[in-house]
Amino acid sequence: MGSEHEIAVIIPTYKACGHVLGVIAQIGSEVSRIYVVDDACPDDSGEFVRRHCLDPRVSIIRHSQNLGVGGAVMTGYQAAMADGMDILVKIDSDGQMDPALIAQFVAPILHGEADYTKGNRFFDLEKIRSMPMVRLLGNAVLSLMCKLSSGYWHLFDPTNGYTAIHADAARRLPFNKISLRYFFETDMLFRLNTLRAVVVDVPMEAKYGDEVSHLRISKIVGEFFAKHVRNFIKRIFYNYYLRDMSLASIELPMGLVLTVFGVIYGSYHWINSANVGVTTPAGSVMLSALPILMGVQLLLAFLSYDISSTPKRPVHRKKVTQ
Repeated sequence: MGSEHEIAVIIPTYKACGHVLGVIAQIGSEVSRIYVVDDACPDDSGEFVRRHCLDPRVSIIRHSQNLGVGGAVMTGYQAAMADGMDILVKIDSDGQMDPALIAQFVAPILHGEADYTKGNRFFDLEKIRSMPMVRLLGNAVLSLMCKLSSGYWHLFDPTNGYTAIHADAARRLPFNKISLRYFFETDMLFRLNTLRAVVVDVPMEAKYGDEVSHLRISKIVGEFFAKHVRNFIKRIFYNYYLRDMSLASIELPMGLVLTVFGVIYGSYHWINSANVGVTTPAGSVMLSALPILMGVQLLLAFLSYDISSTPKRPVHRKKVTQ
């Protein structure tokens, strides 16, 4: 890892005084700056770090009001970019993320293979047995929704907060539009796709100790579903009608129209025939079945195109060693 690249670590803190010092202590020498963002923590974690941490790389940033994890990360991003940092790594303060993995998260960006990397706790099927079942199932559902809304079909574990991003890509993000709280990580993926940024999963193993998670999957699935639907509609409009048009731009609406027509037409005649006690005419069955079959084929063709159009060329400028 070349010294010409300045790496920063952003650590949002909220009720994590019992773990944050241990996290900072494990951050290696490849990191130039560490930004601890106290998100209006009731335990005053920022002051706690200031009093007990002697690492000269650490800068403390305090929020006057709680903005959520997304707000804290974006504050850290802006501070790091203002200081000229090249790569911005975000890790949590609860000790679940191993700082020794920073080099693995940064490597694809340094090699010009990605703009953004994120952790994937599902990569090793043997190790995910240690993950609580509720969290495992919840993340599987959220991953499926995220694939649809973000367009990154090859990614999994969208709520994973261990991430790294190149400053060039971060500067293009609309910070004022990104979700501030728990939807932050998945909303970031949607925003990155609108930039055509390359995103890569990095295998990792999560650690579960005595830390308390503030995320309750059962409480946010409904909220996440609504936001995923919103992002899906926006992404389709941006990528297939506003920015560019292709055969897929025709396949999607035609597929929807034919499928909906077939279902409504068939349902109407089936219900009507059932009410009068006669068999549905073969012609009505065909007029219902054919549009459905054609519509599903068009929708599958659109889906195939969407999966194959995942961004492959990084948007950031690779720094060249003199």
